[in-house]
Amino acid sequence: MSFDFDLVTIGAGSGGVAASRRAARHGAKVAICESRAVGGTCVLRGCVPKKLLVYASELRPLFADAAAFGWDIAGVCLDWGALIAAKNREIARLEGVYERMLETAAVTTLRGHARIVDPHTVEVGERQVTAQTILVATGGRPYKPGIVGAELTISSDEALSLPALPRHVTIVGAGYIAVEFAGIFASAGADVTLLVRGDGVLRGFDQDIRTVLLDELRAAGIDVRLHETIEAVERHGSSLRVITGSGAAIASDAVLTATGRVPNTEGIGLLEVGVGVDSAGAIEVDEASMTALPSIYAIGDCTARPNLTPMAIADGRAFADSVFGGRPRTNIHAHVATAVFSQPPVGTVGLTEGEARARGPVRVFRSQFRPMRHAFVSRNTQVMVKLVVDAITDVVLGVHIVGTDAPEIVQGFAVAVHAGATKAQFDATLAIHPTIAEELVTMMEPVG
Repeated sequence: MSFDFDLVTIGAGSGGVAASRRAARHGAKVAICESRAVGGTCVLRGCVPKKLLVYASELRPLFADAAAFGWDIAGVCLDWGALIAAKNREIARLEGVYERMLETAAVTTLRGHARIVDPHTVEVGERQVTAQTILVATGGRPYKPGIVGAELTISSDEALSLPALPRHVTIVGAGYIAVEFAGIFASAGADVTLLVRGDGVLRGFDQDIRTVLLDELRAAGIDVRLHETIEAVERHGSSLRVITGSGAAIASDAVLTATGRVPNTEGIGLLEVGVGVDSAGAIEVDEASMTALPSIYAIGDCTARPNLTPMAIADGRAFADSVFGGRPRTNIHAHVATAVFSQPPVGTVGLTEGEARARGPVRVFRSQFRPMRHAFVSRNTQVMVKLVVDAITDVVLGVHIVGTDAPEIVQGFAVAVHAGATKAQFDATLAIHPTIAEELVTMMEPVG
């Protein structure tokens, strides 16, 4: 049977673009479908613009600390509008970069909403194209809670483009997005209330990370309310009023719901052609990213795999190498390194202490201290570094950090963890002094 393309990819985000370019490099004739701007969540509505706002907002405490180091900085203020304009220019530039990458790779871009008609046919707008293989890389979107007044709230998409800095922001949630935006808005100068349904932030992370970060958020002036839910949002004059489960009323200029994300899998024909999804709407795939239909694959946030851009890119390239490059391979999807760009940031890889103890005996090494950067300043910001070690094999099972440069530090140590390095090998590595990272190779006495 003759097809229009060897591969049609639905979704031009990081994973879809990576897979399409790699398949084209292997000689495949490729088309990619996109109804919005090319680049996807990470580049346009997630990691990149958020990190730019983090960079801007984390300058505020540095300016405040400057006087302790002899600097006279008067009249410093943030022009939020100028910041958003600069962010928008950078995102537009990156969108152009992604479009040129596809063009250079000879990947055809099909504009419009895509729907799978049968195992080898995709409808894009009013056009139908056929393909030997279809790859679904539609990503995810913010989840909106079903509360009264939900239409008055914003998601992370809108939070990245607010024309003015709100005076008071109420954030609902306790995950990556919630704590990251809490830091952005608070450091930019807004009053922030964080409503957390459970007993702490970053559920699923190591407990010491959760404890230290919660303390740091509160030390930064963020009003963190545990065991609290949102019941409704009401108009109240020119502002909003948040009604909580405990009956409190919180006056806010903006209400950000950061209560998770859901896969973009509705309305693209999956169930009609026999592709299974789980209860959350995530596409069910095997280790090779194949769905129940051999001609249809899926990668990225529309699956139940870790919702991380590097994971989507890695799976996209593995798919292309396997299907079009004659080099079958898969990726490891458990215990991948990750970062939370909170203030202070978090970096982690491997097992938490709880996960490790459930498997067997462990030794835990932990150090918490005030970094040298803050030697002269009044803020008592803390850094926490932690190693979880198998007590029998001496293999380092997990590395966990809260503090300045944690994401940059953990990237290198992730290599060691994935290589199966032992605590003895960590100990034999000379420290770079004075640094935060040196603590990871100088901790001698276990704390548990």
